[in-house]
Amino acid sequence: MGADQMHEQSVRQARVMELINAYRVRGHLIADIDPLHAMPLLYHPELDIETYNLTIWDLDRLFITGGLGGTETATLREILDILQRAYCGKVGIEYRHIQSKDEKLWLREQVRREFVQPEPIDGETKKQILWKLISAEQFERFLNTKFLGQKRFSLEGCETIVPLLDRLVERAGELGIEDIKLGMAHRGRLNVLANVIGHFCERIFTAFEGSVHPSFPADEGDVKYHQGAVGERETASGKKVRLTLSPNPSHLEAVDPVVEGMTRATQDESMEHLDLSREEAMSRALPVLLHGDAAFAGQGIVMETLQLAQLRGYRTGGTIHIIINNQIGFTTSPEAGRSSIYSTDVARMTQSPIFHINGDDPEAAYRTLRIALDYRQQYHKDVVLDVVGFRRLGHNETDEPSYTQPLMYQRVKEHPGVRAKYAKQLIREGAIDEAGVNQLIEERIRRYEDALARAKEIAAKQKSAEAFTPAVEELDGSNIVNTAIEPDVIKLIAQRISLVPEGFNLNPKMVSQLARRAKMGEGAQPMDWAFAEAIAFGSLALEGTRVRLSGQDSGRGTFSQRHAVLYDTQTGQAWAPLSELSSQENPRGRFEVFDSSLSEAGVLGFEYGYSVVAADALVMWEAQFGDFNNVAQSIVDQYIAASEDKWKQTSRLTMLLPHGYEGQGPEHSSARLERYLQLCAENNLCVCYPTTPAQYFHLLRRQVTAGFARPLIIMTPKSLLRLPAAASSLDQLTSGGFQPIIDDRELSHPASVERIVLCSGKVFYDLKEARSSVSEPRAGRGPRAGSPRGVEVATVPQHNDRGTEGSSDSSRDRLAIIRLEQFYPFPLRALTETIARYPNADELVWCQEEPKNMGAWTFMESRLENLLPRCERPRYIGRDASASPAIGSYAVHIQEQERLVNAALTID
Repeated sequence: MGADQMHEQSVRQARVMELINAYRVRGHLIADIDPLHAMPLLYHPELDIETYNLTIWDLDRLFITGGLGGTETATLREILDILQRAYCGKVGIEYRHIQSKDEKLWLREQVRREFVQPEPIDGETKKQILWKLISAEQFERFLNTKFLGQKRFSLEGCETIVPLLDRLVERAGELGIEDIKLGMAHRGRLNVLANVIGHFCERIFTAFEGSVHPSFPADEGDVKYHQGAVGERETASGKKVRLTLSPNPSHLEAVDPVVEGMTRATQDESMEHLDLSREEAMSRALPVLLHGDAAFAGQGIVMETLQLAQLRGYRTGGTIHIIINNQIGFTTSPEAGRSSIYSTDVARMTQSPIFHINGDDPEAAYRTLRIALDYRQQYHKDVVLDVVGFRRLGHNETDEPSYTQPLMYQRVKEHPGVRAKYAKQLIREGAIDEAGVNQLIEERIRRYEDALARAKEIAAKQKSAEAFTPAVEELDGSNIVNTAIEPDVIKLIAQRISLVPEGFNLNPKMVSQLARRAKMGEGAQPMDWAFAEAIAFGSLALEGTRVRLSGQDSGRGTFSQRHAVLYDTQTGQAWAPLSELSSQENPRGRFEVFDSSLSEAGVLGFEYGYSVVAADALVMWEAQFGDFNNVAQSIVDQYIAASEDKWKQTSRLTMLLPHGYEGQGPEHSSARLERYLQLCAENNLCVCYPTTPAQYFHLLRRQVTAGFARPLIIMTPKSLLRLPAAASSLDQLTSGGFQPIIDDRELSHPASVERIVLCSGKVFYDLKEARSSVSEPRAGRGPRAGSPRGVEVATVPQHNDRGTEGSSDSSRDRLAIIRLEQFYPFPLRALTETIARYPNADELVWCQEEPKNMGAWTFMESRLENLLPRCERPRYIGRDASASPAIGSYAVHIQEQERLVNAALTID
């Protein structure tokens, strides 16, 4: 062979390698993944041999393959055949965006094993796949026949999801996975409940009959296609796998971080109980999330959840993401619903392998699942399975989809269904005959009929009885729970957080802070919020309670107050002194703090899910500023506030929301207290605004005691973190508990009090400071005559029959300031008893910093009516109603604050 020929052959060889690489990168673009064949298979120039100056005369030439398909050399024709089978069949594969060479080689080998040189699937597995397809199809048809017109959010068109999940459970058991947490929206949820999670047909049919199954009383609280379930499956290999389908609202993807948090808590508990490593625990518990294609592309919480996957405080060892791809979102076509090629493109940012699967090929789905699960167990990373199908009916069963997608639904109408296609395939292969298929269908229908008969009996019995749901009695929040600790415990914790290990290079600015901690621990200096918090965390850990805190900048603290994590200035190594606290008697106790991603909805949802499983732990999410919770409102509304009422799902999650008006503008003043108070009902939440470090300490400890299994919302301080007046003494931690009401401690003559000012939070210290400077009565009611700009003072009839006018009583003696520390459950008894100490008071004032349409006024007004015998209605003193939470000008803020304080303290 001459030099020119050798050169030409080398060039051809190089171009063949380019072609092979192009198929690995772009092959998915021409894969046969659309069951509707709405568009012909796309041509892509990078996959055309002519692009590489190769011709038909090269098809039978031998080339080096670089190991393609397990071969070292092959003809170009054979190479193209291998590439077509590997990357352009019923599965389109995206994996070349992954940076790890090891992962790419591993995936390449698995693709060869499953699609290029596949081992045949055994007959029993094929029959099980068919059985699950029949179960899924007949379930939808059964519901459509028996309950015509009722919403069920049918899975028809994507029935392959059911055998896919069935095989997932089987394969998971083989790989040592013992617990699977699933999350999904309403599309196909009933089918998954019936045919994957467990035997829930009777429960589902009872709900369609308009009743609640006695074994599932939670079903009364929400529609049937939002409910969750717990089941256990014994696999063919004899392994038991626990299955949990989390309940989910119509906020389609809101469940994603919740499931991740539930899984992480399960893994943490297995580490504690079974002494497993993190890697071992992750290998035993698996999160599985089912998404809609439009929602996966369109909802930001998907991205937030994906970004948690490899973070230290949130890792779960990889999630199996399954897209139920209907190729439509309600009435919106893909070209109007996303800018990306695929709905899954968002997952490329975390270097997750993505498989696009033709929903008409359940065997291809099964083979892909094996790769996905093995990859997850091997590399502990997310995998995305995009099962492309269609939606046979409208968004719900009453919609007419051809109004908006006439061409698509003509193709849908002509499609026979995946069950029919797969049954024909098995009949051709001789795995089953037509009579056998019909027998399976009849058996499935018989089982559904039996379940429906039992459901009708239950419904008939319930309808014959009087249906009555008693109202939930509101708790009185007056009781004080003893949460004190021993002085020795304080001393131990104070030492741990004040001393650094030998050789640890501390930031010089921290030296004085640690010295202050030591003095606080000795009682030589008043205790601030950060110290009280650390003692609360440490004491709980010593008692065997798991303490978990996460949020943006939670390690140091937004206001540089916490410093729960210290960093060596030479090595950068982190050290969290509280995490070293443990007890031989209670080894489960530990403290963890994590700086989260810059996410609110995702991280709050994760912590909520964690708290559902870690039912006895103190799990906290801290907002950088309280108003940041706005971005997570769906998690608050749908889960935190309503989950117990809707699904009987309890949580002790604690939200720490910095709140207080200090002139920082609209975005950093208000944690939107009013929103949480509006959500309060049926003892669903605890909402508090503590004013001292000791109160905060006792509140945190109370949250894990018996009887407090509800979410806790705390308005936490900003300026009070270092305010000398807002300090506590050590003896306040060694006795008592959280006080929902704090009476005025500076009055010596309660009988002289004419006005009671009731307030909460930071404004108390403004009132206290202003009152301390008043020694003589204030003349007149200046603010009453004409309210100052930005401050509203309501006018009410005045009573002055005590003969005190012109007396020597100072304004200080004539006015009591009472702090309401807990809004809900409302401490009515404690407040009534406190007010009774002032027999001559004829005016009850609610004073707040927030505008009138915000804060606590609308919550408090009706609760304060007629509490004071000499005053029917309370007065409001505070800022005027406003569209924005606060003014932007610091100077105007100061003026407003002074005016409302003066208005509250001014008496005739």
